[in-house]
Amino acid sequence: MKVKAKLKNGVVKVKCMAKHDMTTYNQMEKKTGNREDANFITYMTAKIGNETVFEASTSQFLSKNPIFKFQFQGIGAKGDKLVMEWTDRKGNKGKGKGKIK
Repeated sequence: MKVKAKLKNGVVKVKCMAKHDMTTYNQMEKKTGNREDANFITYMTAKIGNETVFEASTSQFLSKNPIFKFQFQGIGAKGDKLVMEWTDRKGNKGKGKGKIK
């Protein structure tokens, strides 16, 4: 996962790309005949230390390798590590880290 974070005027702007195929129920039904083979990111979080700064529940309606953009303020300084984590429908996990610039 690629993670970029920039601090400007007290606001941290984050952009990250999660590498994932994001297969939908319809795609898998056509491909394998079984809708249960679908696999997509269902949960995404971002943390600085123990503090959660972003949390999202997602569905099958995201593109392959989805890009997430968000911003926050009140926590984080230049040099702090931002850790992004996702979990997909089958329980697989992905993780990416970036420093606030």
